[in-house]
Amino acid sequence: MKRLFPLLLLFFITGLSANVSAAPFNVFASILPQKYFLKKVGGEHVHVLVMVSPGANPATYEPKPGQMVALSTAKAYFSIGVPFEKTWLPRIMGLYKQLPVIRTDEGIAKDPLWHARPKGEKISDSTRLDGLDPHIWTSPPLVMLQARTIMEGLSRIDPSHRSDYEANYRQFIHELVNLDLRIRKTLLPRSRGRSFLVFHPSWGYFARAYGLRQVAIEKEGKAPGPRHLEELIGFARKNKVRAIFIQPQFSRKSALIIARAIDARIISADPLAEDWARNLIRVAAALRDTLKEP
Repeated sequence: MKRLFPLLLLFFITGLSANVSAAPFNVFASILPQKYFLKKVGGEHVHVLVMVSPGANPATYEPKPGQMVALSTAKAYFSIGVPFEKTWLPRIMGLYKQLPVIRTDEGIAKDPLWHARPKGEKISDSTRLDGLDPHIWTSPPLVMLQARTIMEGLSRIDPSHRSDYEANYRQFIHELVNLDLRIRKTLLPRSRGRSFLVFHPSWGYFARAYGLRQVAIEKEGKAPGPRHLEELIGFARKNKVRAIFIQPQFSRKSALIIARAIDARIISADPLAEDWARNLIRVAAALRDTLKEP
C-alpha cells in the first residue's frame, strides 16, 4: 500500500497537469463567421470571443465595456477589415500593447465598393464608393486564404500545438473545396451573368466567385430616393431579376417596394451568420430557385 500511494499521487498530478494544459485559451474575433473559421482550425485549443454581437452592424459597432475588459484575457485578436476596426483596433492596441493582432485579410486583394447604376451594364457605368469591400468571408476561395493566416497565427502564439493546427487546417481546406464545388454545382452555369439585388452590398465576393452580379439598392449608405427606385425597378424588369437579398442589420422597406413592383422573392440572408457553411448553402439554393424562374 505504501508503494502504491506514490504511484497514485503521480498519476493524479500528471492527470491534473494534463487537464490544465488542455484548457482552451481565449482569442477575440471581430465577427461571427470568424468564430466558425477559428474553431475549425483551432479546435479544442481555442475559445473564441466575438466582438460584433448578432444583429449588430460591424460598420458602426462600439465594443461594450465588458468586452474591453475581456480583451485582457485574450492571447490574440483576429481582425478581418470590417469598418469598426479602423477606429477601435488602434485603441485596443494602445490599451493592450502585448496583444498580437492577426489580420486575416492580409494578402487578399479587395474590390472597391460599387453601387451599380441600373441603366448601365458595365462596371465602368457604376458609382465607386470610398473604401474597399470588406466582405471577404462570403467567398469560400477567399476563406481558404484566411484559413492559412489563422493557422499560422495560432501556431505562432501556441507553437506546442502547431501539428494540431496544421492537421485541422488541412481538413478545413478539404471542407472548403467541397463546399465550393457544391455551390458551383448548385448555381453554375445557370447563374453566369445573372443579377440579384441587395440592400447593402455584402455579397460581392460570393457573386464574383459564382458568375453572378450584385446590384445594391442603397446609395452611399442611404435608402434610395424615388428616382433611384424607379431606375432599379426598370433595371430589374429588363434583367429579369427575381431575388432581392435583405439582412437584419439594415432596413427592408425599399427592398419590399421593389419586390412588389417586379414580383421578386425576398431572401433573408445574413452574411454575418455564425453557421457559415450552412448559410452559404442556403443562399445558393435560394438563388438557384429564383434563377429557374422566367
